[in-house]
Formats: sequence, structure tokens, C-alpha cells
Amino acid sequence: MAYVATRGGEYAIEQAERLFRADLGPITRERVEAVRTGLPYLIDRVMGEASLYEPDLAALALAQAGGDLYEAILLLRAYRTTQPRIAVAEPVGQTDLFTVRRISAAFKDIPGGQILGPTLDYSHRLLQVDVLKGEDYVPEPVIPAAKPAPATQPSLTSWQKAQGLIPEHPAQAVAPDDIPDLTREPLLFPAARAHKLQSLARSDTGGTLALGYATMRGYSSVHPTVNELRLAEAPVRMRHPCGTIFSAGRVRVSQTEVISKARELELGFSATFGWNEVKVIAAATLDLASTQPNPHPAANEEFVLYHTEPVESSGFCIHFKLPHYVTFQSSLDALRRVKADKSTATTKPADDEKLATRQEEVAL
Repeated sequence: MAYVATRGGEYAIEQAERLFRADLGPITRERVEAVRTGLPYLIDRVMGEASLYEPDLAALALAQAGGDLYEAILLLRAYRTTQPRIAVAEPVGQTDLFTVRRISAAFKDIPGGQILGPTLDYSHRLLQVDVLKGEDYVPEPVIPAAKPAPATQPSLTSWQKAQGLIPEHPAQAVAPDDIPDLTREPLLFPAARAHKLQSLARSDTGGTLALGYATMRGYSSVHPTVNELRLAEAPVRMRHPCGTIFSAGRVRVSQTEVISKARELELGFSATFGWNEVKVIAAATLDLASTQPNPHPAANEEFVLYHTEPVESSGFCIHFKLPHYVTFQSSLDALRRVKADKSTATTKPADDEKLATRQEEVAL
């Protein structure tokens, strides 16, 4: 495919960018802070799809892009490529997570109990229109539980394996340097499981939901049940050169296991930066569906991973705004030739008939 670079209008291009910036107005530290504190779940989504956990930078990217999600993700990913990698954190298991919300749709009574945490799942969705009239909306205060839940919770899957419900697959230790990294290595098919989970972790939420929803509605042999869903804070543990392991802080994460009973109890898994329940449920469903025999295109590994990549897919869509004069004109030329050929083919029999008539008159 050939393109023509936009040139000759540098002044117009510069003014177009200035117009965009002028519409947004000044970007200040206060504005970035307001984005960060006022839109925490949007910040989480940007960090997750950009593969970079830094709330201030995510808020800056959103403010700089005027709320354009794909532009903000592109900005944050581009910034990420300029930063050195200084270390690899120690592995973190489910039982290490500082759990804020943990539910299961498969079992009522689970080890550790159900923890509803922050959610609107059981609430009426009402728009607080009085705010536009000058009345502040002040949420009701949270009443502390008489007996707070423990900070960490056991793994439901481990309990299921102990009950013989799910087959045990011994985990294999992998050296940090041997962990594949999708941000540095190309995605090849069939994809390594680590690459598949990394790709789903930073996939576009909307695209992942669309394909996951199609899979749930019947375009797959999988009908998932949420085995366990967690919103948590994961400790970032680093190993000092002297060998000591220390904490470098915590990051918000979401993780989900979905279970299917189509043939036997099988699990699909997904985890991502930030709190994004819809994303991980849909992604875990796609993870599980992609392992089934002859998966539908909506659950096909290559189809899913290619078409839920937010930067590449949005970039390809947007590139159609660029000049395509040469290729479009060549298509028009080809169309004109086809029409000319059809016109010639239509008029030629009539000309032949006239010639034959003249020849008959001469003969007479």
C-alpha cells in the first residue's frame, strides 16, 4: 500500500496542532491532579493498556490528549520505551495480594469468605442531576465492619485442587531473565502462554469485551462462571544486589479465574494493572475459549490477540485519514478503463451491423 506524505502545508499543519492545543487550554499540575483523583478507574485503564504503572504519568497523558484514550495510551507507551529496565520484581502469588474485593460466582461459601469491597453491582444507577444545580453530592460514610476481613486471602483454586475438582499442574520455576516480554519481543503464533496473557493484560478493554461477549453468547463451546475475581494491591518486591528482598511499594491489580464445565472443570485466567473487572472477566473467557478444539474466530488466539491491540488497531484505523491520493487515483483510472472497455464492447456490435447493412445495399 502506498501513501503520499503530507507536505507543502507545514504552516497549516502547525496551526492545526496549535488549534487543538488551544482548545484544551493550559495543562497544569493542578489539572493533572484533578484528573488523577477524579477519574481513578480511567487512570487504571490507561496504565493497564499502556503496560506502565504510574498514575501521575497516566493522568498527564489523559490531560495532554484531552481525554482521547487511544492517544493517551500511545503517549504512555512511547514514554515507556525511553525508560531503562533496572530490575525484575520477585513473583507474587494470590496469597500475597492485599485483597480489597474478592467474590466467587461458582461457590457461595469459599475459604476466606466473599468480600464485596467497592462495587456498584448491587446498586441503582441514578444520575445525580442536583449537582448541576449547585448541590454537592456527598456519599454516605462507610460503616466499618465489626470484624474486618484479613488483608490476604487464600487461593480458591488451591482449595479446589485439594478437593480433587481441578487437576494439579506443578508450577515450573522460571529464571527472571527467561521470562518472555511482549514489549521487547514480537508476538508469534502459536503464542507462548506468557505472551498470550501479557497481550490480554494490555488489550483494549472495549475490543476484549466485544469478543468476550460474543464468546459468552454462543460463538464458542465455553460458557464461563467466575470462579474467583479479585481487586487487590500487589506488593512490588525487589531483590537488592546483596541478596535482601525489600518492598518497593504496591500496585493496584485485577485478576480473574473463570471456570467451564463443558467437558471437565477447566480454568481461564487474566490479570492486569489497575481495577478493571469487565476487562479481566472477558479476557479470562477468551483465554479459556482459545484452548478449545476448533475455536470460533471470536475466540481464535491469533484473531483475538491481533485485533484487541489498542495502539496498533487504533493507529491502523486512523491512518486512513492520511493522503492516499496515488492509490485512489490508480483505482479510479482502473475503473475508467473498465467502463471504457464496456462502452466499446457495447457499441461495436451496432457498428458491425451497420457495416453489414451497407455491404448488402452495395451488392444489390
